[in-house]
Amino acid sequence: MKIQVLGPLSAEVNGGSLVPTAGKPRQILSLLALYPGRVMPVPTLMEEIWGTEPPQSALTTLQTYILQLRRHLGTAMGPDAPGRAKEVLATRHGGYLLQIPPECVDVHEYERLVTEGRSAFEAGDDEASADRFRKALELWRGPALVDVRVGPVLSIEVMRLEESRLGTVERRIDADLRLGRHSELIAELAELTARYPHHEGLHSQAMVALYRSGRQASALAVYRKLRIRLIEELGVEPSPQLQRLHHAMLSVDPQLDVVAGARRTSTFDLYAA
Repeated sequence: MKIQVLGPLSAEVNGGSLVPTAGKPRQILSLLALYPGRVMPVPTLMEEIWGTEPPQSALTTLQTYILQLRRHLGTAMGPDAPGRAKEVLATRHGGYLLQIPPECVDVHEYERLVTEGRSAFEAGDDEASADRFRKALELWRGPALVDVRVGPVLSIEVMRLEESRLGTVERRIDADLRLGRHSELIAELAELTARYPHHEGLHSQAMVALYRSGRQASALAVYRKLRIRLIEELGVEPSPQLQRLHHAMLSVDPQLDVVAGARRTSTFDLYAA
């Protein structure tokens, strides 16, 4: 079985899709897929589908949705596997679970690659770090579960995944900056700072990429525009770290130069203290 949640929901067995067209069974399949091998309690499934006020028939209806999913699974598995659907989508005391290895779900492959990327980054292996982060991001085919109507439980999961994705983009850019790829990053960072206009980490990376490319004035302009935006829209000044980064650029601080394999979290964090 192969399930993808980093984008439109996709689930296949032997080349056959087991994704239902109805909305609520899709929610159940998505939630079970995020935690393969773990029992998803019935109250959690009910909360996802009906919120805090499930109808009196909720338990019976939930059981019907599980049966529908098993039928889809059984059809995809074929006639040579009688009864297997109930083993894969199993009933346990108090809930249900998908008995499949975690590597069958793309989000777990993504998280494995991110963990490897972090370890390589902390060890100063920038090439391996950038490669792992890049491969992790390539697993995304759009916003997580973009074609699933999410309830209160899945909405938290989707938010968590999207935050993780943005954090991984930042880490990959940090690794690329340490590798001296500043000029290659300018266009990407221009797009990211436009998409996340209050994100100080991305703006700091844009400043560093421009500065290292010999565009000190443009780097300082990024800071000025962000500062105006933060003051006018949020009523706050840039963080002390970003202010120190700005001052370092004004004073041509040598710490801003490329230091391959330097053991630090990011250029931004050089000025955290």
